[in-house]
Amino acid sequence: IIPLWVMMIAFPNHEITKKIIGNPLCLLPMLIPYSIAVIPSIPSLLVTFSTQMPTPEIVLELFDEENSRLLGWLHFLALDTLGGRWIWNRFQTQSMPLIKTAPTLFLCMMVAPLGILIGLTLTYEKENQTHSD
Repeated sequence: IIPLWVMMIAFPNHEITKKIIGNPLCLLPMLIPYSIAVIPSIPSLLVTFSTQMPTPEIVLELFDEENSRLLGWLHFLALDTLGGRWIWNRFQTQSMPLIKTAPTLFLCMMVAPLGILIGLTLTYEKENQTHSD
């Protein structure tokens, strides 16, 4: 996924970036391994989460298993990248400058919820400026 992040952060307006990141199929390298890894675990995950209220303690117990740690990592990678791609798309539609997009997308990569919140704030402000002009 590093090439996807490098394209979104460092070269957001390059034609190759737009061609690759603009295509939702760019997410397949993350979604396919996650799907393959999670399918055998679905029954136990459903039993766990349908019989007990999910708590930090239950999640920690789940992460005691190596396969669960792999699933968690793939889950984080896929959702962080999905969120980053979504914000990148919003930036593209508004021609947002690199000085704003690069740090925001870096935050999406490292701490996705914060990066997405900042990205939404930046694009929301610009949307409102455009509609009020």
